[in-house]
Amino acid sequence: MTNGPILIDLENAPEAPGPDSAPPIGDEGLPQAAAMHSVLSTAGRKPSRLARWIWGLALSFIGAVVSVAAWDFVTGLIARSPVLGTAVALLGIALLLAVAVAVIRELAAFSRLARIDKLHKQAEEALAQDDLDKARQVGGSLMRLYQSRADLDWARARFEERQGEQFDASALMDLAEAELLAPLDKAAQAEVQAAARQVATVTALVPLALADVAAALTANLRMIRRVAEIYGGRSGTLGSWRLMRAVMAHLVATGAVAVGDDMLGSLAGGGLMSKLSRRFGEGVVNGALTARVGVAAMEVCRPLPFARKRRPSVSALVSRALTGLFSKG
Repeated sequence: MTNGPILIDLENAPEAPGPDSAPPIGDEGLPQAAAMHSVLSTAGRKPSRLARWIWGLALSFIGAVVSVAAWDFVTGLIARSPVLGTAVALLGIALLLAVAVAVIRELAAFSRLARIDKLHKQAEEALAQDDLDKARQVGGSLMRLYQSRADLDWARARFEERQGEQFDASALMDLAEAELLAPLDKAAQAEVQAAARQVATVTALVPLALADVAAALTANLRMIRRVAEIYGGRSGTLGSWRLMRAVMAHLVATGAVAVGDDMLGSLAGGGLMSKLSRRFGEGVVNGALTARVGVAAMEVCRPLPFARKRRPSVSALVSRALTGLFSKG
């Protein structure tokens, strides 16, 4: 213990670290959308040409082997027992007919999706060129597309009654959006909200490692298929995967895969995340990305581009989907 003052030599002392030398703050504490990122990378990955050749040759070889084996089995069975062999042959013919019907349905589904895509492009051209004749052709195609929809009878009557009053392409497209597509947009948004709610719930409550990925994949496939059905582009199994790839390509093209907008930033850094566990935070983020996929599906499957009506807000969809699901304290 000293009785005198203590002198500190500041000139020769080592320089203290400043704020600029501090390491950057990472995002280890923020919730990550691992499930939805896995779904996006899986569904959006395009197979290489070599992989397509391998799968095509493998399926052709397996089909040839199965066909020859089935033929030898049936002919040998007919030789041993004509009645039993004939019954098995009839079963095989019935199976081939069922497969043919499934193939025809898939081709019809692809045709419907191509029809929607063509109509969408024609509407974009009519709006870009301000061509009233093209816009009237698009309106007529829309009427034919929804002529068998009983739920749109009143909307079709309103559009047919008022379309003669429109004298420019944008006004006619606005009328088509307001009369024909408004109820369909509402139904599609309801499907997107249901899918976002399901993905968020499974991610938050199911502790299994791959359960959230499986739930996100199935929920997004079902959501995209339902959105396509709402807009008139009903799809089969292969058509659903084609739609999934188209939606993923749209997300990549528009840069909507990133998780950095204001809505997700407020969720990750605001007061809500401080009151919820990490698992619940991941559920919110996965639900938000599901809503984002749903909005992209609406843009891809909608026969008209969003012009008069604005594209649905992801934050509004998530807010309505998760209201009451996660307590805010």
